[in-house]
Parts: sequence; C-alpha cells; structure tokens
Amino acid sequence: MPSPKTLPSKPRNVVAPDSSSPRLPPTPVLLQQPSHKKGQWKSTKLFRRVKSVFRSFPVINPPCKMPVSNRLHEGHIHGGKQMTGTLFGFRKARVNLSIQENPRGVPLLVLELSIQTGKLLQDMGSGLVRIALECEKNHSEKLKLIDEPIWTMYCNGRKVGYAVKRGPTEDDLKVMQNLHAVSMGAGVLPSESSEGELTYMRAFFERTVGSKDSETYYMMNPNGTSGPELSIFFVRI
Repeated sequence: MPSPKTLPSKPRNVVAPDSSSPRLPPTPVLLQQPSHKKGQWKSTKLFRRVKSVFRSFPVINPPCKMPVSNRLHEGHIHGGKQMTGTLFGFRKARVNLSIQENPRGVPLLVLELSIQTGKLLQDMGSGLVRIALECEKNHSEKLKLIDEPIWTMYCNGRKVGYAVKRGPTEDDLKVMQNLHAVSMGAGVLPSESSEGELTYMRAFFERTVGSKDSETYYMMNPNGTSGPELSIFFVRI
C-alpha cells in the first residue's frame, strides 16, 4: 500500500504583507538656487568646527567700528540692491538671519545670532536697532565678506557675543519654503518642537556695498511708512 504523501509543514514567522497604502514622500523644497551660487551650500569642516566651539569663546572687547550711515529717513538707499531678509527662531532661542535674492530663493547667507528671538523683536518694537558684525582680516585666505565664518556682534553699540555663519539646514529650508509666498510680514509658524511656535519677521532690505570689507543691509518699510528700523552692518577690520 503506497504511503500517503507528506504535506508541507506550515511556515513559521510569516509576516502578512502590509495592506495599508505606502507613505507619501515629504513635500520637496522648491526654492530657487541663487543665480551665481548654484551648488555652493555644502557643510565644511571649518563651519562645523566653529559651530562646535561657538559657546565656549572667551569674552573680548574690541572697539566697535560701526559705519556712519547717510541713510534717508524714508528708509530707502538709492543705488542699492533689494534683498529679502528673514529673522526667525523660537522666542527663547537664538535668532537666525537669512538673506535671499527673493522670497522664493535658497538663502545666500544664514547667520545664527547671539541674541534671543523674543528680545530682538521686542527691541525692534521700541525703535531703531543697529546690529554691527565685525571680523578680522585674514591675509592668508581670500574670502568674500559674507563667506566669513564668525563675527563679533554688537547691538546698538553694546557687545552681545558672536554670530556664526552656517549652510542652510533642512529646517531652515522648510521655513523658507513655508514663507515663499510672503514678501513682508511677521507672525508664527506651527512647529513640532517642544519649544513651541516659531516666530518670524520678513522684510525687504536694501543692500549697499561700501568696499570688499564692508556691506550694509537696511530694512525697508513699505511705501515709506514709519515703523521699526533695523540696520545690519558687516565690517572686516
């Protein structure tokens, strides 16, 4: 009598396929590359090293050499180039400054400033704010002014610490993407961080170049109306 066929044993530890729909990829960042700096934003060892020791620098007191401005009262500099500037950050965290060619562009410059976001916006609400950023010349390296990695920072003539340049992070680009349709304004953006909502202020800035060692950015109020005044000076001494 023929022996019965042996049935295959039931496979073990078989995971049923997931019938749920696959997750959609995150929305891509659609910002435009700067016209003359495509592909330039890559993290460098220098920037990472500077950022890692940012909070451990000794306190020094060099003289503040803030440029003298002939700014017109209506907030416009004839002959300057219009740029988009954005201050953003959590209210109790350091504020970030982004400079773009236009609201839809990838930032040309991102600086982390040594002042709290809430404190800076509070000072701006009370009147004129002047930020001076100074760095020393390094004759062995020929860098463009805005490519300098670290700056001594003054606010209304008082030394408040340092500002550090960095390449735009993924979070920075998400903020710029969310604000791509905003030319001027202030408000908050929702955030998943435990630090709460992210505060921002965006405006047009007039950029004037004094020399290869000095640039100034003046915040422009719409249609010459009165409002908060912010000037940012970059000086290499």
